Amino acid sequence: MSESLTVEVVNIEGRCPVYQVGDRFEIVAGYRLRCEREVCLHALMALAPYYVALSRGVEPADLGLAGPDGAAYVQCLDPQAITGGGTVTFRIRVSSGGLSAADDADLPQRDHRPQGLMTTLL
Repeated sequence: MSESLTVEVVNIEGRCPVYQVGDRFEIVAGYRLRCEREVCLHALMALAPYYVALSRGVEPADLGLAGPDGAAYVQCLDPQAITGGGTVTFRIRVSSGGLSAADDADLPQRDHRPQGLMTTLL
């Protein structure tokens, strides 16, 4: 099973319209985004290449992302020196917020069969 990740804002260069230092969100069980506030797409794109590997136990150092504390660090894609926005640095750590198989059993079951036009064509 995949581990959950906690993503925390640790630094902002410039002014970010979405985050403040200390804001957090989680990627639960390797694929579920859990947050209590808006999430910036720049942040998600910065995490996209790495979150699966990190949630499956690949060490941040093996990905070239390790900071002095061993956690993974990435920054958002906003080049604040050019856009006047804010470049955000995120710390990514494995957390204990993962879902167990019992938690998954409580989730509503979805019908994954094709719907709409594709159903008619099949």
